[in-house]
Amino acid sequence: MGQTAHVSAVVWSAAVSLAAWLWLLLFQGWFWRTDVRLPASREPDGWPDVCVVVPARDEAAVLPASLPSLLAQDYPGRAEIFLVDDGSTDGTGDLARELARRQGGLPLTVVPPGEPPAGWTGKLWAVRHGMELALARDPEYLLLTDADIAHAPDSLRRLVAAAGTGGFDLVSQMARLRVESLWERLVVPAFVYFFAQLYPFRRISRPGSRTAAAAGGCVLLRADAAARARIPDAVRHAVIDDVAVARAVKRSGGRVWLGLADGVDSVRPYPRLGDLWRMVSRSAYAQLRHSPPLLAGTVAGLALVYLVPPAAVAVGAAAGSPPCALLGAAAWLVMAGTYVPMLRYYRQPLWLAPLLPATAFLYLLMTVDSAVQHRRGRGAAWKGRTYARPEAAAEEA
Repeated sequence: MGQTAHVSAVVWSAAVSLAAWLWLLLFQGWFWRTDVRLPASREPDGWPDVCVVVPARDEAAVLPASLPSLLAQDYPGRAEIFLVDDGSTDGTGDLARELARRQGGLPLTVVPPGEPPAGWTGKLWAVRHGMELALARDPEYLLLTDADIAHAPDSLRRLVAAAGTGGFDLVSQMARLRVESLWERLVVPAFVYFFAQLYPFRRISRPGSRTAAAAGGCVLLRADAAARARIPDAVRHAVIDDVAVARAVKRSGGRVWLGLADGVDSVRPYPRLGDLWRMVSRSAYAQLRHSPPLLAGTVAGLALVYLVPPAAVAVGAAAGSPPCALLGAAAWLVMAGTYVPMLRYYRQPLWLAPLLPATAFLYLLMTVDSAVQHRRGRGAAWKGRTYARPEAAAEEA
């Protein structure tokens, strides 16, 4: 009797999981599709001025693969680069100057931002300093890009043309992350897949939609939109700064576009699981607004949606319950099917699709660890700098 009750509970859980997957498949903004790319555009009669702002902290390992691509931008208008060397100890600033001296191309200015005051995350303080210098040139657009991002030669002109044609105040591309090591193959495509599930790209650009997000590695922003939204001052506490910037722009009446990139690639390696774990856990609990109820709901939701299907298949097979196994298999099949387009985008083997529950379990553990680190008072950490907890920052400000 007890075993039958347990199997029935799993059957019902599998049925709910299947219903959740059918809803996600059909009604969550087609999040699983990967065809949201830079919209069709026409080149302007006159190309506007652009300033590129690159916050950099201990980036000497990746700069030789990324900075030359910015210096070599084939942009018909006036453009220059401001690299803000945020307290690097590995010679980032000197290397940037040497790369620019050897290659030439767009003008490069390397400056230090100084220590961030209370209430600012280090990266955003560096961005603010770079924006102040850039805005003195009176550009129409700012390109905010990370030091590990390599751009195709026509990247800047395509971004500007898309923004002008579509009337967007912010155009952002989700850079294609590196997928070479075993752990990168298992975790990285899922990272973008989960992001798109939370922030369906199609909804972001839809007029009247409240969904807003951007990818911090590549954000083209109108200078006047940045002023209206008070960026970066309005988001100075943010750990997930790209999403916060997009929300601020949209709340101030601006139009936002986000899609997957062609020709914008991250060169930063994450060879070990620990590297990827830190990347996710540093901001996962911030994504949940440091809320224990939201954390509990997220853990329960991940378990129901991603872990119940394979568990139901196993329980159904062991207990001889075809309904249990079939419901679990159906939910698992829909789950794997929605993951296939992202694997194709990342040029990964499709046999990774059925392993998505295992990857989701890793993300569940990373999220819980993020909350544990926060409760221990460590806050979010990046590049050797630990940010204060939000409530502590608010008290200091």
